[in-house]
Amino acid sequence: METTVLNEIIARHGKWLRSARANLRKANLERVMLEGVDLREAHLREANLKGAHLREADLESADLRGADLESADLRGASLYGADLRGANLNLANLGRADLRGANLESANLCEANLSLANMFGANLKGTRLEK
Repeated sequence: METTVLNEIIARHGKWLRSARANLRKANLERVMLEGVDLREAHLREANLKGAHLREADLESADLRGADLESADLRGASLYGADLRGANLNLANLGRADLRGANLESANLCEANLSLANMFGANLKGTRLEK
């Protein structure tokens, strides 16, 4: 996805927070730089976020069902209440991430860094933690 198009979507999302929710469903955002971005409640279902830089991003209550976050940098990101059912977080860095109340049912967390991540109340039913 072109940077200008992505920036426009994020800008519109900011306006939605005051009035249109970002729809990035199935978007190809591989290795995109989105550090510190506000994507609360965004639609990112089945998006390709492989290797994406989402450090300190706000993804609270975002729909990330089936998203591919392999090797993504999510250090310090807020995923509070996010829907990550079936998401691929293999090799993702979730150090210090806020995953409280997140739905990680059937997600792949193999080789993910979860050091100091807050997972209080997260749904881990069927979650893969080992290869």
